[in-house]
Amino acid sequence: MRGSREARRPATLASLAAELGVSRTTVSNAYNRPDQLSAPLRARVLEAARRLGYPGPDPVARSLRTRRAGAVGLLLTEALSYAFRDPAATGFLEGLALACERAGSGLLLVPVSPELADVTAVHQAGVDGFVVYSVREDDPHFMAVLERPVPTVVCDQPINVEGVDRVGVDDRAAMLGMARHLTQLGHRRIGVLCMRLGTGRYDGPADVARQNGATYPVQRNRLGGLRDGLAEAGIDWAGVPVHERFAHSVDAGQSAAAELLAAHPDITAIACTSDILALGALRHAAERRLSVPDDITITGFDGVPEAQRAGLTTVRQPVLEKGRAAGELLLERGDRNRPRTVTLPTELVVAATSAKPRTPERWFSGW
Repeated sequence: MRGSREARRPATLASLAAELGVSRTTVSNAYNRPDQLSAPLRARVLEAARRLGYPGPDPVARSLRTRRAGAVGLLLTEALSYAFRDPAATGFLEGLALACERAGSGLLLVPVSPELADVTAVHQAGVDGFVVYSVREDDPHFMAVLERPVPTVVCDQPINVEGVDRVGVDDRAAMLGMARHLTQLGHRRIGVLCMRLGTGRYDGPADVARQNGATYPVQRNRLGGLRDGLAEAGIDWAGVPVHERFAHSVDAGQSAAAELLAAHPDITAIACTSDILALGALRHAAERRLSVPDDITITGFDGVPEAQRAGLTTVRQPVLEKGRAAGELLLERGDRNRPRTVTLPTELVVAATSAKPRTPERWFSGW
């Protein structure tokens, strides 16, 4: 008895063309340039390919031939899960995906740890260009992106990079508006929770020297806007406690608020440089049975859906439009040589978590 039949070899472009009695170019066009074929002919080619087991053109060979990968790389110096966990990052990712979808381009996430200097993932990414999402000024992965001969768009930070497009908001002006809101309510004892300011894990009070040396321009500018606004009311920034967290999470905001209030129980308002940190501060207030805003005012920055549901006073920025604009700048660049900067508007949203500072009577009876 004979053994099992030899497995049939998969069809190739040449064998498929021979089977159909058409040229190899016709088969290739069915996949790569469908507009060059009539609908019935393309359907006949694809049906024969399915029947004969032809998998389609080799994407690696095609990218070598066309010198195009057909994908945009998103450099994210966080764990991959961050893109799907952080609401601002998720909104940005959705906007970028919409731009890629419209242009018929793929999207490749290139997540790397901010604590590691290995740039292999950037060097090996098969992409036609990079969108860089909010990295520090001296990030080695960003430097590796700049070494690639492909166009690059930065979202938020770094800023003022020669030859690179950028999409962002005026963080300093937006936070200046928030500071004015707080001082107009009458707050003079204000504490601040901020996101990471530099390399290395650090959680704790950030003095003025650390703030000035921040390698994350967005945080530097948001703190600068607060400083400018408080100075207008005669508040010395050197006396304003700023507590930093490396992780950007609600838990981090909760622990930072606990640390801040333990060290400075006299403050009447906590200004946070992100909604996520502010949501953590709200959680700590609830844990302490502090009434917001009667006992303490809490504000954020970003305008994420969770903040809206919590009634948080915040600065709303158009995160989805950021992603869409970044994608369009990259995918519609054409032969443009001069870099462009797109600055999107922000909005101060005054909601349920800010009010006038507590009265002396409430301070002594309820704090």
